[in-house]
Amino acid sequence: MILVPEEFARCTVEREGEPGAAWLAGLPGIVEELLGRWDHVPDGAVTHGGVGIVVPVRRRGDGAERASVLKVSFPHPGNVHEPDAFAVWAGRGAVHLYARDDRNFAMLLERARTSTLAEIGDADEVAEVAGQLSRRLAVPAPRDHPQLPCLGSQAGAWEDQLRKDATELAHTMSPSTVDAAVATVRELGREQPELLVHGDLHARNILRAEREPWLAVDPKGCVGDPAYDAGTLLTSRTPALLDAPDPGKAAHRILDIFGEAAELDRVRVQRWAQLRFVQAAFWGRRHGFRVARGGPGLDVIIQFADALAELLARRA
Repeated sequence: MILVPEEFARCTVEREGEPGAAWLAGLPGIVEELLGRWDHVPDGAVTHGGVGIVVPVRRRGDGAERASVLKVSFPHPGNVHEPDAFAVWAGRGAVHLYARDDRNFAMLLERARTSTLAEIGDADEVAEVAGQLSRRLAVPAPRDHPQLPCLGSQAGAWEDQLRKDATELAHTMSPSTVDAAVATVRELGREQPELLVHGDLHARNILRAEREPWLAVDPKGCVGDPAYDAGTLLTSRTPALLDAPDPGKAAHRILDIFGEAAELDRVRVQRWAQLRFVQAAFWGRRHGFRVARGGPGLDVIIQFADALAELLARRA
């Protein structure tokens, strides 16, 4: 039986409560059943992300078989369409999907390395690699895509939440900055391209690999505008931007490089990024962030989000 990492178990219970504890209790059995059904054996230490464990595996009795991983995630709506995205991409810029068990939120996937793009010190390279992958992953959505989440269908909820947050929460953003985010939702959010996009394309979700230099993992599998992922990348770079001599200049450079590599309209890229920073500023006030749930650290990030949202609104 596998050993579930203690940190993963603790975080799962803190986030999910009793349902999380019950799922964890049955997790080793789920893994054993899947390994038997797919005829694989463990081949290394169990690792984990935020919502799932990853077990390195190989096919039983065949040491020459291509290395794989078994990923099992906590059942959550946000994880439903991950295998759908992998199936459409078929290894194009992302890891291969070899087998799936949707009932258990489990997949047998191509094994990549454990090092991520986030470990690269060159911010330009991070933005370029992410942009190149964004371009490759932005393929026409399958005809039966109504099963996939459409970003455009969320636009109404985004606008309602922005207005609610602007009314209820104290913040330092000007009305014009919030209005710019609302305008982006109305003008870009409601009518979006019929393209499959990653939906959570930040540097930690891009792994070094053998088949290609970099491969994407952990997609949300959304249908919409590839420029949406520019906002994900930029907000995820907040810790590095905070340490930059000129955070605004550094942020614009990331968007410039990402947009060019992804072959996207630069203004569209910036508008999505501005919206995402306004949303992040409000989200942090209500919920905190994984890297800072409260205290001075959270205050620093929130104030930075306010300031960058202002800056991106002025130049959008």
